[in-house]
Amino acid sequence: MSSPALALGATLAIQVYASFVCTAAAVLAPAIAESLAVPPSYVGGFIGIVYLGAMVASLLSGAYIARHGAIRVSQICVVLCAIGIAGVAAAGANALVVVAIAAIVIGVGYGPITPASSDVLARTTPPSRMSLVFSIKQTGVPAGAALAGAIVAATALLAGWRTALAIVALAGIAVAIAAQSVRAALDTHRRADADLAIGRALHAVRDIFRHRELASIACLSFVYAATQVSLTSFLVVHLTGELRWSLVAAGLALSAGTTAGVVGRIAWGALSDRTRNPRLVLGVIGLVAGACAATTAASTIAWPAIAIYATVAVFGATAIGWNGVMLAEVARLSPPGEAGATTGATGFVTFAGVMAGPPLFAALSAVTSSTRWGFAAVAVLSAATGVAFLLGAGVRRGP
Repeated sequence: MSSPALALGATLAIQVYASFVCTAAAVLAPAIAESLAVPPSYVGGFIGIVYLGAMVASLLSGAYIARHGAIRVSQICVVLCAIGIAGVAAAGANALVVVAIAAIVIGVGYGPITPASSDVLARTTPPSRMSLVFSIKQTGVPAGAALAGAIVAATALLAGWRTALAIVALAGIAVAIAAQSVRAALDTHRRADADLAIGRALHAVRDIFRHRELASIACLSFVYAATQVSLTSFLVVHLTGELRWSLVAAGLALSAGTTAGVVGRIAWGALSDRTRNPRLVLGVIGLVAGACAATTAASTIAWPAIAIYATVAVFGATAIGWNGVMLAEVARLSPPGEAGATTGATGFVTFAGVMAGPPLFAALSAVTSSTRWGFAAVAVLSAATGVAFLLGAGVRRGP
């Protein structure tokens, strides 16, 4: 197997597992909540803690990737995710404390996965295919979520939620062991003198905002991440509340959006490589996602279902499909050998968008007593960011 194919296969498998773990607890939230005698809504706090841990770990990951290698860091992260989900499975006395600690551990494991994969892919991928390869790797996020929905729930019905999560943890150990076979081939640029100081990581964020193009990409990732998580978090609430759809119909709409997101990630990556203008592609994505958010906000009970499904599909293809193109552009703009550190610092900003989006959307919806205003705000932010990138699309073209 060639090095580029080996790198893509290894990083994709690791990404699928990390996403699988992060989704597993959410899929089993009703069963876990009933067993631990807590409201199911607590899953929102669990996910928030996971992303908080991921946000910090992403920022600090660059030096560890440089010193120990991206695959070694990924192995450690997979093991941490496995330990965290095993902690949820074992929660008994002081359950909330144990689950909160488990969420932090999962987040610390999840955060460095993308910076580590960027380090590997930036070194092994031909420049003419970077957006497509990074986008294919990023399909591991929705793929892992889809697997969790299909496998974990069914396993829990057969053997109970604790056993299901224990199996998820064991799968992580298997993934970490399997990754050892490719480490020698892919961890070839380790630096024993890499600076592990926290101050160096903070300087990486500062350096991003001193670089005009990286700063614009980081700001875009904040807005687009908030758009993405707002779509996935509030679409079902919007359709069942404002349009009086059934839960099943709204769930199918969300499935259509996430499936379109997988297709969109690959399609946008291929288009970016073909046009050699990722800023143009990112601009179009933001503008179209903004238009879909506005259409979602304006939709009424009188609209035919097919129109809603079509809107949601395009919304998903854009609002979920941008990640690979963005990550490839960050890798291109990174100093030589610093793709992992730069991606980690950018990821800190991206995770901030993930953390900020849902609370702000929820607050606006609460004040106005309607999710329409939340989607309207998303429309303005996404479209404005898209227009800004379209205006700057001619500034730089990829190799």
